[in-house]
Amino acid sequence: MNDLLRSAELHLRATKRILPKAPLTRQRLGPRDDRFVFVVGSPRSGTTFLGSAIGSVPGLIDLGEVEPLKDAIRRIAHLDQAETAAEIRRLLTRARRLSLVGGIRPVEQTPEMAHILPAVVQAFPEGRVVHALRDGRDVVCSLLERGWLRAESRGRDYAGPPFGPRARFWVEEERREEFPQVSDARRAAWAWRRYVTAVRSSRVPVTEVRYERMATDPETVGNELAEALDISAPDMVAALREAHTESIGRYARDLTTEQLDDVMAEAGELLDELDYLQRV
Repeated sequence: MNDLLRSAELHLRATKRILPKAPLTRQRLGPRDDRFVFVVGSPRSGTTFLGSAIGSVPGLIDLGEVEPLKDAIRRIAHLDQAETAAEIRRLLTRARRLSLVGGIRPVEQTPEMAHILPAVVQAFPEGRVVHALRDGRDVVCSLLERGWLRAESRGRDYAGPPFGPRARFWVEEERREEFPQVSDARRAAWAWRRYVTAVRSSRVPVTEVRYERMATDPETVGNELAEALDISAPDMVAALREAHTESIGRYARDLTTEQLDDVMAEAGELLDELDYLQRV
């Protein structure tokens, strides 16, 4: 009963959040549009901004992080791919039906979907995946600021596991005991590495959007993204112009030498592979 009540509560929360977003047109109740845009990536990489920007383009709607799905991912991530796909489709179809937005092309931006991408594209073959990528050192700064993975953190995500240092579902099985023991900075770098690696190793076609390039050259990135998603280029470019550059390279002023050493120990190889270490 508790599980049923929690599911109902999360669906109600999603409905109350999504329902007012859509314009009062016949489109929202028209034939279901399953050409999803899934925005994935490490938390604090710009997924929220990018999902909102894409969802602001006429003809689309930003569903945000759909609460029942976000809550379910850690439980379904290790199921057979077909089972995971069926659950993804069931939860998103129900959320859209309850919110009366089935006829509008949806944008979903739950970062944890990065870990189940093959099932995502099996659930919605017409969908497109956008990977929001950001310098892992800057991501660490933002994660430390939020405190979700800090050793002393308390409380819990509205639709996820408790805050703090406990190992999440995405931590490698052979390193689960190590995860709570490392520094907060290394734990944050660990999260970034696992999310980015999950996307890159999924073999799913994705459109990569680097935060740094998006913020400094929104016109080029907006046009590329519009072509990849088959949406309005002028509207996409206009939305991306809201990205700010102030946080780019913040690690140089926000991380101590010890913290940066921990980040490099955990994620330096991937940072190098992605050419982030070439930046001055």
